[in-house]
Amino acid sequence: MNVMNVDLHCHSTVSDGLLTPAAVVERAKANGVDLLALTDHDEIGGLDEARTTAEALGIRFVNGTEISVSWGDDQTVHIVGLNFDHRHPELVAGLGRVRGGRDARAGRIAAELAKVGIDDAYAGALRHAGNPALISRSHFARYIVERGFARDVKTVFDHWLAKGKPGYVSHPWAELAEALGWIKAAGGVAVIAHPGRYRLTPAERRELFVAFKEMGGQGIEVISGSHTDTEVREFAGIAREFDFLVSRASDFHGPGESYIDLGRMAALPPDLKTVWAEWL
Repeated sequence: MNVMNVDLHCHSTVSDGLLTPAAVVERAKANGVDLLALTDHDEIGGLDEARTTAEALGIRFVNGTEISVSWGDDQTVHIVGLNFDHRHPELVAGLGRVRGGRDARAGRIAAELAKVGIDDAYAGALRHAGNPALISRSHFARYIVERGFARDVKTVFDHWLAKGKPGYVSHPWAELAEALGWIKAAGGVAVIAHPGRYRLTPAERRELFVAFKEMGGQGIEVISGSHTDTEVREFAGIAREFDFLVSRASDFHGPGESYIDLGRMAALPPDLKTVWAEWL
């Protein structure tokens, strides 16, 4: 199973990606992806389009979403839900509630950016949002690049939008137990997304893994577009210790703006049990 080209984490214009759901699937097909999940932030609105395209192109497809979760002291972690019923009422309602606070947060981000000389940021971010109901930091970052304040999106996050920077605004997302509950109720599998990206101490990171496991979480992204070789080895060890299923993911957002292209990640260590092993 580990030799399949599997990518279980990517984004479309329904959240903060640059390509439509159909175009994401078409690119995945061109890159040789065998099994794909579209995992838009707190959204499931692109799944039907993506699945229809995948069926036409002969790619296996599973439903996905990436849920924003509040954790610890003003920390946000992301939980990917996979292979669930995207019409399950508990999941639909939960994701709707999480999305509901995004517009108010966007207004606060724009106000903070105005204080440092970046004006009209809300309107600018909205122009970059394929889904007006879901304005994210990535849309603000693209506007700031467009205005010439930074050379690329990563620089914007480093200087304006990361925690402690002028445009950062904290926000209460879902609780971990809630997110896991929604995924389980809809018959899906919960996976910790890109664990190497969180600004957690080793002790705090372990606390997250323990709580996730105790609450019924099942998987971890060992391969992620942002993970270094050292992090891959670290999280492979965590998967063995906690008996986590493992996932392989690009976290693709768009050409020229992602760590890695769809399906172009390294292979998983062969001894690990994949999250998709029982789906095929």
